[in-house]
Amino acid sequence: MKASFTTLFILSGLIASCVATPAMSVERRQASLVCATGTPNCCDVDVLGVADLDCAVPPTVPTSVDDFTSICAAIGKIDMCCTIDILNQGLLCSHPI
Repeated sequence: MKASFTTLFILSGLIASCVATPAMSVERRQASLVCATGTPNCCDVDVLGVADLDCAVPPTVPTSVDDFTSICAAIGKIDMCCTIDILNQGLLCSHPI
């Protein structure tokens, strides 16, 4: 009886942890293809890599650095990888890898 209770307890814990762990989305996997750190953003102005103004998420998911550049250029913005996004402003941004 004790062994079956222990087994049931362990199995329920494993199932709960699998359900509670969110799967990595396609967007997050694709972001790692173009940005070593941070998230891909299309921004208007880059201020010394510290802050980028009027940033937005690319309208489509980029599949490469060249694709990311062309997606942002099509909407009149530059491609940047920003570590922190606050109110459409990117902080600690760098160019894609």
